[in-house]
Amino acid sequence: MAGRRALHFVFKVGDRNTTAKFYRDILGMKVLRHEEFEEGCKASCNGPYDGRWSKTMVGYGPEDNHFVVELTYNYGLSTYKLGNDFLGLTIKSKTAIENAKKHNWPITEEETGRYMTQAPGGYKFYLLNEDQPSTDPVQKVTLASSDLQKSVDYWSTLCGMKLYNNDGKMATLGYGDSQCKLELQDVAGKVDHATAFGRIAFSCPRTQLPEIEGKIKSEGQTILTPLVSLDTPGKATVEVVILADPDGHEICFVGDEAFRELSQVDPKSDQLLTDAMAADKSDEWFAKHNKQKASA
Repeated sequence: MAGRRALHFVFKVGDRNTTAKFYRDILGMKVLRHEEFEEGCKASCNGPYDGRWSKTMVGYGPEDNHFVVELTYNYGLSTYKLGNDFLGLTIKSKTAIENAKKHNWPITEEETGRYMTQAPGGYKFYLLNEDQPSTDPVQKVTLASSDLQKSVDYWSTLCGMKLYNNDGKMATLGYGDSQCKLELQDVAGKVDHATAFGRIAFSCPRTQLPEIEGKIKSEGQTILTPLVSLDTPGKATVEVVILADPDGHEICFVGDEAFRELSQVDPKSDQLLTDAMAADKSDEWFAKHNKQKASA
């Protein structure tokens, strides 16, 4: 579909310090943006929580031409329950494999040239033992499907994705040959999102947002958040519509023009994250009072 591109995947994290180490020191990603919020997002970007939270974007390059990761941290929550919905993010980078070994980060070679490691929280990452490309090293995001053909029909027909292959057990779709792909894997059973459920985001020309919303509505599919404007203090206001596919995977479509302005790399973001982690004394408070943080 013309003008559409894959943007990022959202993970909920309970330990920002160890998580930051994984993305910075193991994967070798850079902190692109960091923002702190006093109350929950109108589009539930941080999940169904109303309290203080933060958003950190990390990746191998600017969001204009790289698929990145959004890390959402809810103050006071330490862990989230994993389901079987997110099956992995695949990255082409022998450097990340070397980093994991150097830092004694758990990593296993599952097949020749492909290693598996996990981010804090249990999210799986697959690392391909190849030179990291100068373009985008992030190759694909793999999500579970309870009915592969139904999923393929949704993503190709309603979301306008190109189908690259479908062998009956796995299907690959995308908005461009050089973009990060969406891989759907049939799990022969129910898809469980638990409380760690994520969200995948795409951009499109702003004029396509009402069309997307209307098409989903006319087909009787799920709209989680009707077209809404989201404000980030001091930055561009973006419009989004949040959908859910037949298995409940959350999908965000955002207006591309405003998002490109919002997503400019902030050179102060790495320090902003470091300062926020240093100022967060919640772990010390809970330890001092012999209490445990809440689990979602």
